[in-house]
Amino acid sequence: MKILYIHQYFTTPDIPGATRSYWVSQALIEQGHEVTMIYANDKIVTNTFKEDRFGIKTIAVKVSYSNSMSIFRRFLAFVKFMFRSTKVALQEKDVDLVYATSTPLTIGFPALVIKFFKGTPFVFEVRDLWPEVPIQMGALKNPIIIRLAKWFERHIYKKAAHIIALSPGMEDGVLAEGIPQEKVSMISNMAKIDKFWVREPHTAIMEELQLKPEVFKVIYFGSLGVSNAIDYILDAAKLLVDNKSIEILFLGNGSEVETIKNRIASDQLTNVRYLGNFNMEKTSEIVNICDVSLVTFSNIPILATNSPNKLFDSLSAGKPIIVNSPGWTKTMVEEHQCGFFVDPNSEQALADRIVSMSQDRDALIQMGLNSRKLAETEYDKSILCGKIVKVVHAVKPPKP
Repeated sequence: MKILYIHQYFTTPDIPGATRSYWVSQALIEQGHEVTMIYANDKIVTNTFKEDRFGIKTIAVKVSYSNSMSIFRRFLAFVKFMFRSTKVALQEKDVDLVYATSTPLTIGFPALVIKFFKGTPFVFEVRDLWPEVPIQMGALKNPIIIRLAKWFERHIYKKAAHIIALSPGMEDGVLAEGIPQEKVSMISNMAKIDKFWVREPHTAIMEELQLKPEVFKVIYFGSLGVSNAIDYILDAAKLLVDNKSIEILFLGNGSEVETIKNRIASDQLTNVRYLGNFNMEKTSEIVNICDVSLVTFSNIPILATNSPNKLFDSLSAGKPIIVNSPGWTKTMVEEHQCGFFVDPNSEQALADRIVSMSQDRDALIQMGLNSRKLAETEYDKSILCGKIVKVVHAVKPPKP
């Protein structure tokens, strides 16, 4: 089959960013399918740029986007990609299936257009429940636009041949729109056990980043956006500033990078460091050096449905995990004894938990083992990509 894959934020492991679509594409290619990826890239000179990347035929569409943009500029970026990707998608010939992955919700538009004009079925992947996320976060307030966005969401769900939701909460959100259960699969984000694993610390990287082996290291890595409760972590760090045996590290990119840098300076947070933004290989080495991983979100109900990449990479890395979302991630770490839930409204609770974990190395070791086991047996990409391939084949069987 020829599969047209549409993902505005597509990245590969050699550059920073989430790589789920890369692994799904590789699994489809291994099954003999041809994958063409349409994505946004603001660094290309022409309006579109085609190249083969790791066996994937990619078409970059010139659209700028950054978490540091204003809400209005981000909305314009979504609309630009929506129309430009639709134009490119319509020019592709002999497409058997479209695989459209949100966010944003506008990713569904080219899939709908192709289905309308060419009758090509599409699978829609829900990575966040839009428009509910921007509504609850206050980014979407106009009642007319909200009604239109909700209608658009239901229309995409109705027209999709199948829907993949990345968490139980997202699945519930799709079903609440009247979509039958047999049309929806829950396939979470993925662990990558061959990319994140436990090994001896990389001494050269420790020296490069000036990481002291005797210090207890707590890491937050991944997206540094307004939804990730960065101030909550920094407030906890302020409570721990006199504890010289604990250090909190930030790794990644997003609109809150400047917040981190500014608060390190203004609050004299000598126990906090922003290390930068790196590709998967170096990120894996840094995470391996650390003792505990933080997975935090703002205390907004819809964010409890999240399926964060950093959680599954932390499982792969064999790290104990602290979560603060009262959703399925809380249930996961508690049932499998691979970490702790802390009150999202209490930075003191986070600070106290970090201290208690730093004082019980035996418990940390066991939680790390539990994390790795969970990654290997339930969440590795080899398992979940196989499930996605089955969904694709059920929607559109391979050509004989």
